[in-house]
Amino acid sequence: MGLQADRDWSDRFPILNQIAFFDHAGVAPISAPAAAALRAYADQAATRGYVDAGWYKRIESVRALGARLIGAASADEIAFVANTTTGLNMVAGGIQWREGDQVVITNVEFPANRYPWKDLERFGVRTVEVEAQPDGRIDVQDVCEAITDHTRVVSISSVQYASGFRIDLRPIADIVHQAGGYLCVDAIQSVGAVPMDVQDAGIDFLAADGHKWMLAPEGCGIFYCRHDLIELLHPVLVGWMCMEDHTNYGDYRLEFASGGRRFEPGSYNVGGVLALAASMELLLDVGLGAVWSRIELLTERLCRGLEQKGYDVVSPRSQETERSGIVIFRPRPGAPPPQQIVADAWSAGVVIVVREGRLRASPHFYNTEAQVDRLVEALP
Repeated sequence: MGLQADRDWSDRFPILNQIAFFDHAGVAPISAPAAAALRAYADQAATRGYVDAGWYKRIESVRALGARLIGAASADEIAFVANTTTGLNMVAGGIQWREGDQVVITNVEFPANRYPWKDLERFGVRTVEVEAQPDGRIDVQDVCEAITDHTRVVSISSVQYASGFRIDLRPIADIVHQAGGYLCVDAIQSVGAVPMDVQDAGIDFLAADGHKWMLAPEGCGIFYCRHDLIELLHPVLVGWMCMEDHTNYGDYRLEFASGGRRFEPGSYNVGGVLALAASMELLLDVGLGAVWSRIELLTERLCRGLEQKGYDVVSPRSQETERSGIVIFRPRPGAPPPQQIVADAWSAGVVIVVREGRLRASPHFYNTEAQVDRLVEALP
């Protein structure tokens, strides 16, 4: 079911009363419920500390929200991490690598999904890069053909930050599993915007920070590890919280927790988790299908407006399954440089950005059609 076109979301997203924000693929504004959760945490911490707070009990329930958001089988498969980079490093640093092992990535990944794997070359692990097509697409067959018996991990973004291309992960999962390897996904540009089901897609590991499409603060995200692979990964950071009997402080028994808590070495970013929970609840209440339908409607409207104004839409959008919330476009001939266009748009109260020398707009479900038209009008 789609969202009502005339629904006013300004009570949940007060930024609507200020500016037309189209950079959810960067750092998104947090939702009003997330802001309220932060204020409540700060008030409690300032006036009563941990007395009667119940924060840690609440945090355990937040795992279930993360599981629902990505279609995980169990809340025990979810760990809280500081960011996507940390989650990806849980895999890169947690596997027992052998010299001659290979990791398959693409040549257009965000740096967070490149450096952890390249760093493994000091252990004799080879990084194999699949080149993107000239139109920004990544050919699934190219990825599958790069997988060999030496491939331990394929690590790929579900949506590419600089093109908006969304890839079909299931065929890749099938091939890498046949080779005895695993599929790791940087899902920061998907979770909260595009419906995801880690089980249907065959994903083994997933990481996503909350500060983009999940509409939460920076510094808190989720890491998913398939339940039967949890013991495969040795924790990158070892501390008191990731022990099975972690509240029995004087019993120094090094026994890792059996679930996602295995990857949480120390104290939580409590305010961040509570705010993330508030935004995840909002997204789940709206419905991820409805969220995506609305994003698709807005991006389609934007692409039509851009093309009518002579701008070249770069993001692959001919197939519905390859679309995302990101629209990459080039200035029309004779237009000012991209950075100047961004500055002029900001003067008109419209926020877009430049990525890899091209313009990027990324609306969320609460943006209005009038704001999309305002963006197009702000372009030279």
